[in-house]
Amino acid sequence: MQRFTISLQDELAEQFDSWIAQRGYETRSEAVRDMLRAELERDRQRAAQSLHCVANLSYVYRFGQRELVERLARLQHDHHDVVVSTMHMQLDHEHRLETVMLRGATTIVSALADVICAERGVHHGRLNLVSVTEHLSHVHPHHEIDHEGHHESHHQEHRHIHFKPTH
Repeated sequence: MQRFTISLQDELAEQFDSWIAQRGYETRSEAVRDMLRAELERDRQRAAQSLHCVANLSYVYRFGQRELVERLARLQHDHHDVVVSTMHMQLDHEHRLETVMLRGATTIVSALADVICAERGVHHGRLNLVSVTEHLSHVHPHHEIDHEGHHESHHQEHRHIHFKPTH
C-alpha cells in the first residue's frame, strides 16, 4: 500500500470531514479510496474500456400510460440475454418504481438503459453500472430429472461465466 499527502484549505477539509461522517466512513483514507475508485470507473466507462458490466437500472413509470407496460416488457424480453431480473413496487395509483438487473456487454447494457429511459411515460431513470472482467468460466454437464424423480445426465453441457468487479 502506498501513502501520499494532500493539503486542503480549512473550509474544504471541514466540508470533507462532514461528508465523511454523514456517510459513515471511519477514516479519510477510506473515503478517498472510494472516491478514486468511483472516478476511475467513470473514466473507464467514458473511454469504453469496460467490455462487460453488471448494472442496476431504476426508473419510475406511469402504470396507466397507453401500452407502456407492454413496451417495457417487450424491450426486456427482446434483451433476455442481458436482463437478469426485474422488480417493481407501486408508488401510488398511477406510478411504479421498477428496478432491472442487467449483465452483459457495456455498450449493449447502456444502449438498452437509454432506450428504456427514453420511453414516453418513463421518468427519473438512472443506471448504476459496474465494470467487470470474466473471472471464472466453466462447463457443467446438463442434468434433468426423469418422470420417476431420478437424475439423468445428458451429453449437453452449459457454460457458466462468473464476473469479478474491476478495481
